[in-house]
Amino acid sequence: MESVNITYIGLGSNKGNKMEVLQRAVKTIYERVGLVKKISRVYKTEALGFTGDDFLNTVICVETTLSAQQLLSALLEIEVEMGRTRKKPKTYESRILDLDILLYNDAVINQNNLIVPHPKMHERRFVLEPLSTISKALIHPKFNKSVAQLLLNCKDHSVLEPQHVWLKLPHKKFNLSKHNYIAVEGNIGAGKTSLATSIAREFNAKLILERFADNPFLPKFYQNQERYAFTLEMSFLADRYQQISDDLSQLDLFKEFIISDYDVFKSLVFSKITLPSDEFLLYRKLFYQFYKEVPKPELYIYLYQSTDRLLENISERGRDYERHIDAEYLEKINAGYLDFLKSQSDLNVKTIDISHRDFVSNREDFIWVLNQISENN
Repeated sequence: MESVNITYIGLGSNKGNKMEVLQRAVKTIYERVGLVKKISRVYKTEALGFTGDDFLNTVICVETTLSAQQLLSALLEIEVEMGRTRKKPKTYESRILDLDILLYNDAVINQNNLIVPHPKMHERRFVLEPLSTISKALIHPKFNKSVAQLLLNCKDHSVLEPQHVWLKLPHKKFNLSKHNYIAVEGNIGAGKTSLATSIAREFNAKLILERFADNPFLPKFYQNQERYAFTLEMSFLADRYQQISDDLSQLDLFKEFIISDYDVFKSLVFSKITLPSDEFLLYRKLFYQFYKEVPKPELYIYLYQSTDRLLENISERGRDYERHIDAEYLEKINAGYLDFLKSQSDLNVKTIDISHRDFVSNREDFIWVLNQISENN
């Protein structure tokens, strides 16, 4: 998983429907740059350094995996797409949209096309006042002073008029927290853990990850499936039961919902493939004894991935015990899941074909997946 950076971005507009421009910009930043964690109040200010219409200004806090230079490129691209044109270099003029990187972690960057912290932020009340409403204790990495201190000492005495319309946090539209418990399922290598982890981080959810790496029988199973299949499935049965029972029963008041990268019923899917019929019948009896009281997920997300992509993903993650997994085995698992889902009329299932998507490396693909999850749910 890539490291997450915290950046603060100033937004301004003094052309067109300014509030709508700012909201569109926030939405696009969310879709391409990263999670918009906080949005300050919007303030109206007079144009500074030139004659023009009043500006609307705000500041947002964003989590992003982009580097500072990648962030700059993304913001410049958004400006252009929304109609910004720079006619004269280093001059102030009216503009449909202005996006400025104010801070990027606690980095001090001095490059030809990028200076961070923004060299004028400490002189501009229309930056400091909005910023202080979301992070007044934030420390300026060059001056070693808080935003509150910088605002107190600021010599810009421009009058800022707070607006009574608030910009919306884009991720709130997905409303995943209406589900108390979500499970992400799919074939080996489909991206279950990556998606569950990303959603948990983005939406402040409690994350439950399967403890497959701790199972001593898993490497042995891939070496000799016939010998170790029943032992493996029984060990998973016991471990999944203990983990899911414990985690679902422990309420976390600071989390919005629970999301896991597996559902306990995967035990039936895999055991039906790996066990002889007589052993499977015994296993199924034991399974229902274990899980008769375990709640089912309110939303069951099934990630469908093409077999070729599954094999690529398995190869890329480089787990030694998975190197002998072949296409036939993966196709059996996929067929097993589809048969299982057809028989579960009481499950709220959302099947998403991600064969041509890369939601790990591509932010827009991740947003696409979120839209698919939320559609009709």
